[in-house]
Amino acid sequence: MITHTFPLVEVSGDAYEMGYQHGAQAANLIERYLLLTERLTGQPRDLLCQRALAFLPYMEKLSPAYVTEVRGLAAGAGISFEEALLCQARAEAGRVPDGGCTAFALKGAATADGGLLVGQNQDLEPEYADVAVLLKVKPNDGRPRALIFTFAGQLGYSGMNEHGLCHFANALYDAPWQVGLPHYPLKRVMLEQRCADDCVEILAAHRTCSAANALIADAEGNVRDIEVRPEGISRFADDHPDWIIHANHYLTPQFACHETNSLADSCPRLERMRALVQAEWGTVTVATMQRLLADHQGDPAGICRHGDKGMHSISGYIAEPGKRLFHVRRGHGCLGSWTTYEV
Repeated sequence: MITHTFPLVEVSGDAYEMGYQHGAQAANLIERYLLLTERLTGQPRDLLCQRALAFLPYMEKLSPAYVTEVRGLAAGAGISFEEALLCQARAEAGRVPDGGCTAFALKGAATADGGLLVGQNQDLEPEYADVAVLLKVKPNDGRPRALIFTFAGQLGYSGMNEHGLCHFANALYDAPWQVGLPHYPLKRVMLEQRCADDCVEILAAHRTCSAANALIADAEGNVRDIEVRPEGISRFADDHPDWIIHANHYLTPQFACHETNSLADSCPRLERMRALVQAEWGTVTVATMQRLLADHQGDPAGICRHGDKGMHSISGYIAEPGKRLFHVRRGHGCLGSWTTYEV
């Protein structure tokens, strides 16, 4: 018997049916997610819902199926369409940055068997752990199965699909908020692709309303790290082809000029993770990365966060795209438990 690290919501069928099943299974958690959004933004729900509506045309242009799933979600959870839409644009409607996070991709000379490992610590306010779910989608329209770590009512976040395509993300700061495409629908649509370059094309084709870093990989060992801003995208290439480490500041020459050190621990946290990986170079396994994601020796630049800047490492993920395995941790790296899923 699997003891799930987070509640598992399994849905199948067409877009509306999957949304309805999600809403019906997680209605109580969805209401708690909406309440949390109000509290953390300090803004009333009606104002947030009004703002969320402004993003609807961008979501429809990206994926009509996504919007149909949102309509099913509203019906299943017994909430308004505007409230269901707010779940897809929490950070954007509230105009607040979306956490921290330390992400990595390692392969070839870096890992013990040459295979690809991709993942991150998820750093957010601790209350998010109480509304987090694992969403397992099985569309009947040709789109791939996928396992997604997300929040109740939110249809897209980090995860991996049946083709081994996975993506993770880091918040980036110092970008003016504007009307555009929220990141969560983009994350879901990326999980409907077969290869990393397909995801890059999607990111290039749609202008977002805020900044983020997307770390994307596929079963063929292709890794793409893309910094995204409202004005466009820029690809980051690390100093060795077998690794990418990214935190919460700009690393590409194109966007580095925007950096104001908004999250002061990002640079030392990045250097700490690089040093940890270098010390294990050539021997890295899943167990190694589970241990490194629990690091505290670098305090105040340790990888496992316990409240610095109000953020905690509420979860962690390690994907093995070639094996279609997705490892999920609930809680801090030093205290949480891991569960492995076949996707």
